Amino acid sequence: MLDTMSADELRDAMVERIAAQHQALGLLLAPEIERALRTVPRHLFTGDAELSAAYEDNAIVTKRNERGVSLSSVSAPWLQAMMLGQAELEPGDAVLEVGSGGYNAALIREVVGPSGSVTTIDIDRDITDRAERYLADAGYSDVEVICADAEFEVGPGRTFDKIIVTVGSWDIPPAWSSQLAEGGRLIVPLRTKGLTRSWVLAREGGALESRGHQTCGFVPAQGAGAHRGTSIPLLDDDAVGLWSDEQETIEAAALSGVLDLPRAQVWTGVTVDAGERFSDQDLWLATTLPGFCLITASQQALDEGVVALPWQYGTPAVVDGPNIAYRTKPRPVDDGESFEFGVFAHGPRAEQTARSLADQIAAWDQAGRPAPRLSVHPASASDADLPDGYVLNKRHSRLVISWPTAR
Repeated sequence: MLDTMSADELRDAMVERIAAQHQALGLLLAPEIERALRTVPRHLFTGDAELSAAYEDNAIVTKRNERGVSLSSVSAPWLQAMMLGQAELEPGDAVLEVGSGGYNAALIREVVGPSGSVTTIDIDRDITDRAERYLADAGYSDVEVICADAEFEVGPGRTFDKIIVTVGSWDIPPAWSSQLAEGGRLIVPLRTKGLTRSWVLAREGGALESRGHQTCGFVPAQGAGAHRGTSIPLLDDDAVGLWSDEQETIEAAALSGVLDLPRAQVWTGVTVDAGERFSDQDLWLATTLPGFCLITASQQALDEGVVALPWQYGTPAVVDGPNIAYRTKPRPVDDGESFEFGVFAHGPRAEQTARSLADQIAAWDQAGRPAPRLSVHPASASDADLPDGYVLNKRHSRLVISWPTAR
């Protein structure tokens, strides 16, 4: 059926799905963004992808390195629409997009109109050359395309009403703050403790303060802003491993053979309804548990029951010396209407380590399942200048994650 549909029909079907996805997330697809999605021919920006694939819900990889790792992609359309909604674009806005591909810049251009301006920047010449060509072919030759490292200012004195970052960022470089106009918004997929969230940030005094966030994922930034975390294998061939993103001290040798030890189980009594989102719990655990990390597993390891993860690419875990605990797949209760959180653990003190993780899941629930708030301060800010909360020191900034609505 998809193969026989025209580009216009596929595009309209894509928009209907995006609207439904937004509704499921409690979001509204703004009319101006819907109009842009129905207007811009996405298939002109997806290279050799089949026409039907260009309008599916997935990201389309446009460049890989020699190891097959994705370096650039056209993001999933629902995610692009969500971030454009976070930006609250208006006609006449000057917008900087960090990370090019062409399609997102064309969407922005449709919303800001001829009185606005769109500048898209990428460090990779292949990407910017292709974006410039695709934009021209689609009729958006007035979008400014720059090949440069966006860790640094685009030009002396230039400011933008909105800055939308479309690469996974470990930090907020000073250039993004200095280029943000008064009253502007910075939308950035920021990685904290290995967890990526698309944060809406606005200037408040000498800091950037959050105005909301959404779960997301992006290819990591290159250039001066690149950052590599630490991967710790627990089994050969990375069948099961740990990921630490903030230089936590984890002794890999102490965990040798830990998964061969008996498994302890602790069930929390904390439940969520079927389909209920609980991604903020991950950040709660990251900011309350020493030794927090993410555990990953291959599909084979999951199929063989070596570990039982709800998300194989990064499930919250905690390491305490030779012990490891992780949040396991919630088990159904009330005839499948709800699901209970549980913790599995291995190690000499598996029960104790499992209990520490389970206790924080219970604490999150008892606090009212609050939403986090993020504030971004210069690296030079003293402790006395920071608000209360969990402090995470980066290269250029000091992040503070707090839970102001917690009971």
